[in-house]
Amino acid sequence: MAVVVADTSALVSLAACEDILGMLVDEYELLVPREVVEELEETASYDDGQARAAKEALEHVEGGEAEVHDTELDSSFPLDIGENAAVTLADSEDADIFVCDEFNSIGLVHASLSGARLVTTPKLLEVFVHEGRIQRSDAVEALDRMSELRSWENNSYVGRVREVLEE
Repeated sequence: MAVVVADTSALVSLAACEDILGMLVDEYELLVPREVVEELEETASYDDGQARAAKEALEHVEGGEAEVHDTELDSSFPLDIGENAAVTLADSEDADIFVCDEFNSIGLVHASLSGARLVTTPKLLEVFVHEGRIQRSDAVEALDRMSELRSWENNSYVGRVREVLEE
């Protein structure tokens, strides 16, 4: 089973869509740094759509569908603690895939990974379509839900993935 590490934003995005996070944990071994769990708990303390998604992600983690790991943070890493811990964990555990939604810093995240393949949640939806796990229309609907929750409506990267899914 392939090993996947996900950061906070990816878990919130995936949990916003019914069964998408479930597909990930069914198909892959999910590893999550403790710092990401803490960020999920903080996000879940609010009263909005992202909080509900964070609570859903925590249910998967606390239900044993993900392994929580302690990490030693890289003090020179220029993104937040969750991304720092997730990249560190992906490298230390030789993860196959790293899932994140840092569209504005995607190059930095990519350059920081030693061996894991970088996949965003929109691209993960495309992977699930190619694997026959979901229909294209369901992937577009999930991407629309993520986009609304995460304010991605005008994001050109997300727009391009949407176009590919609609082809």
